[in-house]
Amino acid sequence: MVLVILTAEATEQFARLPTPIQGRMRKLFIRLESWPDVSGVKPLSGALTGCFRLRTGDYRLRFRLMAGSIVIDRMGHRKDVYDD
Repeated sequence: MVLVILTAEATEQFARLPTPIQGRMRKLFIRLESWPDVSGVKPLSGALTGCFRLRTGDYRLRFRLMAGSIVIDRMGHRKDVYDD
Protein backbone atom coordinates (compact mmCIF):
# COMPACT_ATOMS: atom_id res chain seq x y z
CA MET A 1 0.00 0.00 0.00
CA VAL A 2 1.33 3.40 -1.03
CA LEU A 3 0.77 6.64 0.85
CA VAL A 4 -1.27 9.16 -1.18
CA ILE A 5 -0.61 12.83 -0.31
CA LEU A 6 -2.49 15.92 -1.55
CA THR A 7 -0.67 19.23 -1.81
CA ALA A 8 -2.35 22.34 -0.38
CA GLU A 9 -3.24 23.47 -3.91
CA ALA A 10 -4.81 20.10 -4.74
CA THR A 11 -6.81 20.18 -1.49
CA GLU A 12 -8.24 23.59 -2.45
CA GLN A 13 -9.03 22.37 -5.96
CA PHE A 14 -10.77 19.30 -4.52
CA ALA A 15 -12.98 21.51 -2.33
CA ARG A 16 -14.09 23.50 -5.41
CA LEU A 17 -15.15 20.40 -7.37
CA PRO A 18 -18.85 19.53 -7.71
CA THR A 19 -19.96 17.08 -5.00
CA PRO A 20 -20.50 14.09 -7.35
CA ILE A 21 -17.00 14.60 -8.81
CA GLN A 22 -15.50 14.73 -5.29
CA GLY A 23 -16.89 11.24 -4.70
CA ARG A 24 -15.34 9.99 -7.93
CA MET A 25 -12.00 11.58 -7.02
CA ARG A 26 -12.05 9.86 -3.61
CA LYS A 27 -12.37 6.54 -5.44
CA LEU A 28 -9.30 7.45 -7.49
CA PHE A 29 -7.36 8.18 -4.27
CA ILE A 30 -8.20 4.68 -3.04
CA ARG A 31 -7.21 3.13 -6.37
CA LEU A 32 -3.83 4.93 -6.27
CA GLU A 33 -3.01 3.23 -2.96
CA SER A 34 -2.56 0.04 -5.03
CA TRP A 35 0.27 1.56 -7.08
CA PRO A 36 1.67 0.31 -9.46
CA ASP A 37 -1.34 -1.95 -10.15
CA VAL A 38 -3.60 0.92 -11.23
CA SER A 39 -5.29 0.83 -14.62
CA GLY A 40 -5.83 3.94 -16.71
CA VAL A 41 -2.73 5.85 -15.55
CA LYS A 42 -0.97 7.73 -18.35
CA PRO A 43 2.50 9.30 -18.14
CA LEU A 44 2.63 12.94 -19.21
CA SER A 45 5.23 14.39 -21.56
CA GLY A 46 6.89 17.68 -22.40
CA ALA A 47 7.08 20.13 -19.51
CA LEU A 48 5.14 17.65 -17.35
CA THR A 49 7.52 14.72 -17.84
CA GLY A 50 7.68 12.73 -14.61
CA CYS A 51 4.01 13.36 -13.84
CA PHE A 52 1.10 11.03 -14.45
CA ARG A 53 -2.63 11.52 -14.86
CA LEU A 54 -5.69 9.51 -13.97
CA ARG A 55 -9.08 10.46 -15.38
CA THR A 56 -12.70 10.21 -14.37
CA GLY A 57 -14.97 11.56 -17.11
CA ASP A 58 -13.87 15.08 -18.01
CA TYR A 59 -11.89 15.47 -14.77
CA ARG A 60 -8.24 14.68 -14.24
CA LEU A 61 -6.00 14.02 -11.27
CA ARG A 62 -2.29 14.81 -11.83
CA PHE A 63 0.35 13.22 -9.63
CA ARG A 64 4.01 12.30 -9.33
CA LEU A 65 5.96 9.70 -7.42
CA MET A 66 8.20 10.94 -4.61
CA ALA A 67 10.11 8.78 -2.14
CA GLY A 68 7.69 5.86 -2.32
CA SER A 69 4.62 8.09 -2.03
CA ILE A 70 2.17 9.49 -4.54
CA VAL A 71 1.85 13.27 -4.41
CA ILE A 72 -1.28 14.66 -6.04
CA ASP A 73 -0.47 18.21 -7.08
CA ARG A 74 -3.43 19.12 -9.26
CA MET A 75 -6.98 18.07 -10.04
CA GLY A 76 -9.83 19.55 -11.98
CA HIS A 77 -11.49 19.77 -15.37
CA ARG A 78 -9.37 18.55 -18.27
CA LYS A 79 -9.12 22.06 -19.77
CA ASP A 80 -7.34 23.37 -16.66
CA VAL A 81 -5.33 20.53 -15.15
CA TYR A 82 -2.37 20.59 -17.57
CA ASP A 83 -1.66 24.34 -17.25
CA ASP A 84 1.20 25.39 -15.01
